[in-house]
Amino acid sequence: MQPDRRPLFGTLAVLVAAACFGTLGPLSRLAYEAGMTPLGFVTWRAALGAIVVGGLVLARMRRGRPYVGLRGVGGRARVALLVVVVAGIVLNLAIFTAFDRITVALAVLGFYTYPAMVTAVITIRERRRPDAIHLGALAMALVGMAVVVLGQLDPSAGVRFDPVGFGLALVGAVAQTVYVLVSRRGYAAVPTDEATLAVLGGGALGFLLVAIGLGDAAAVTMPLGTPAVWPYLLFGGIVGAGIPSLLFLTGVRWIGGVRTGILAMFEPVTATVLAALILGEALRPIQLLGGALVLGAGVLLQRSPIPRGALGAPSAEASAEPDAEPVPIV
Repeated sequence: MQPDRRPLFGTLAVLVAAACFGTLGPLSRLAYEAGMTPLGFVTWRAALGAIVVGGLVLARMRRGRPYVGLRGVGGRARVALLVVVVAGIVLNLAIFTAFDRITVALAVLGFYTYPAMVTAVITIRERRRPDAIHLGALAMALVGMAVVVLGQLDPSAGVRFDPVGFGLALVGAVAQTVYVLVSRRGYAAVPTDEATLAVLGGGALGFLLVAIGLGDAAAVTMPLGTPAVWPYLLFGGIVGAGIPSLLFLTGVRWIGGVRTGILAMFEPVTATVLAALILGEALRPIQLLGGALVLGAGVLLQRSPIPRGALGAPSAEASAEPDAEPVPIV
């Protein structure tokens, strides 16, 4: 793909990924009602997502693209991938536990502080003056996301809060920040699909080890005797893991961490709309306004060119293209 088209397609990739990830809230609730536990759900979701991405890797190999693999990259890239796998495991365990301890809307508010964390770290680490358009888009998206999420709170149902649960949501935000920052350049020599396969496959293995360590292997084996949960698991693995994980990493590599984090706040907007359609929850006009603000932030970002001063290492796909140039990352 031509470098000048990557900002647009990178933006679309992140928005589609956010919409897919947004299905996980209503989907996980349905799975829990069918007897699943959070640990069992995330394990199967990651495993099935890895199978989907693995199929894509095999298909591309059959078309002639060589498999890079971990042996084909340096030690730093391997360490970076390991860090991302661990960050993904911590992220999922933290946020799904937070969902169980406090009101989901509060957990989402805590988690979606990560775009601000990403912006702050990049600005400090690279000693660059914050871009006014980026800051404006970040503010719009944060306000819009907060309006959408807080609009879900039902005072009559009560609000569950405890410091541990909210702290876990913030731990999830830190883990996601690490994932985005390391994924910008840490393992650029690994093709996007292979890197996604490593992250999902490593995550599934990590969750399985956690289940065994906690003596809760039954949470993982439960679907083998419960056909009713498989529609949720298959949808979660394909639409909620494999496809969006691949698109999200593509977005990080093509448009950078700051833009990706801002656009990813479209996820709670999608989750809220789906909750209204599937679970019969109310959708208030103020939430529609919040969703418009998040989308407006995405439109605003398109007015800001990606500067050439923050050039990252080209990905393996870019290196394979004879006319490709490294895409600057903000």
